[in-house]
This record gives sequence, structure tokens and C-alpha cells, in this order.
Amino acid sequence: MNCYETLFVVKPTLTGEEIEAQIARVKEIIAEEGGELKATDDMGMRRLAYPIEKQERGYYTVVYYTAPSELVGELERQLRYNEEILRFMTVKYTNKKELSVFEKMVEAANKKASAPKEEPKAEESPAPEAAEAQSEAPAAEAAAESTEA
Repeated sequence: MNCYETLFVVKPTLTGEEIEAQIARVKEIIAEEGGELKATDDMGMRRLAYPIEKQERGYYTVVYYTAPSELVGELERQLRYNEEILRFMTVKYTNKKELSVFEKMVEAANKKASAPKEEPKAEESPAPEAAEAQSEAPAAEAAAESTEA
């Protein structure tokens, strides 16, 4: 069994549930064909380097898995026929150095997936009124000094 990484970009016009269904379908194909899913990294919505099918953005997902080589052909065939997938790319890891990098990426993706998502705190950004008052205060002081002179 070889180690693989498949990155695919889903159309941004889909709803969240439809995007999740596309990701689940890729995972399902891997499981059906005898592969073992190691990790999934949902990178989220990102801007594309160039427009594809008049789309400026896409939902990026990376799937790390081990599988027989026949699975890759079937997975790519399924992705090619799926109209909701804009682009895909599969990378095979073979030598020891590449395999160690593969293991690190799998570990990082699993860590990212298990980490709780934090919401931004209200304390981090000052209230809009306070920011305006702070910016007006130096201007008022400078105006007062110029009229005194």
C-alpha cells in the first residue's frame, strides 16, 4: 500500500451541506476501493490563482490516505466526471524522506481537526466609539495648541 495525498477544489456556489457531501463522497470512494483514510484537512474557501469556469474562489480540501495504486485511477476518474469539482491533484509519497513528511502532515491535519475552534474575543478589538474618541483626542489637542500660539 502506498501513501497518497489528494487535493481537490469544490465549486464555491454550493451550500455547506453540498460541500460536505462532496467531501464525504471522496472519502467513501477511498473506503470502497480498499484504501485507509489517514486524515482530512479542510482548508476552507480560498481565492483561486486564476479563474476556473468563471469562478474566482473555491473550497479546498486535502485528503491523506494509504491505498493500492488502482484506487488512485478510480478516484481520479470519479473526480474528473464530477461537475462540482473544479480541480484535483494527487501526490504519491515513496521514499523515506517523503514518507516522514507525509506522517508529519497527517499528524498536523489530525491536530487541526481535533483542536477546538476559538471565536474572537470582544476584548481584542476596541469598541468603535472608543477608537473614534482616541483618534479625535490628539487632533483636538493639536488644534488647541495651534490657537494658543
